[in-house]
Amino acid sequence: MYVPRYIFFTKGIGVAKEKLASFENALREARIAHLNLVTVSSIFPPHCRIIDIDTGIKRLEPGEITHCVMAKEQSREAGRRLVASIGLALPAESGMYGYLSEHHGFGETEKEAGDYAEDLAASMLANTLGIDFDADKDYDERREVYRMSGQIVESQNICQYALGAEAGRWTTVLAVAVFVK
Repeated sequence: MYVPRYIFFTKGIGVAKEKLASFENALREARIAHLNLVTVSSIFPPHCRIIDIDTGIKRLEPGEITHCVMAKEQSREAGRRLVASIGLALPAESGMYGYLSEHHGFGETEKEAGDYAEDLAASMLANTLGIDFDADKDYDERREVYRMSGQIVESQNICQYALGAEAGRWTTVLAVAVFVK
């Protein structure tokens, strides 16, 4: 059984004539192009610790099969706003799992996309913990309800934003939570 003990967050932008090359360039900027990435769903394992990217990269070998939660958006439309974000919500109880969420889209600001992903992760965790909240309320209001419950101790996000490149070139944005043994 494999349960990750560490996680780090990274993001990148890639631009190229070909869509796949654009994705590869975004992976290079995020410093994870040397890994065989396998995307997984949204559970932050109990007892998992957040580490910085330098520490995380040192623990991984080129070609290693590496699990991650990835948000990615691509376009070849010049000037189009692209976003990719990962949200995280951690419970107060250390033996309990948390949530990661991925969000990608067009037209949003970096803050809007980051807040949306963070809200999504916090809302999933709040549902799991049985915290009563009004989903129609603004995220800032719900965040206060979550924090006041004492059951959610932290939420955060990482977001990558870019405008589509000129001359019909592909632009890729990605945000990634990378699991490490």
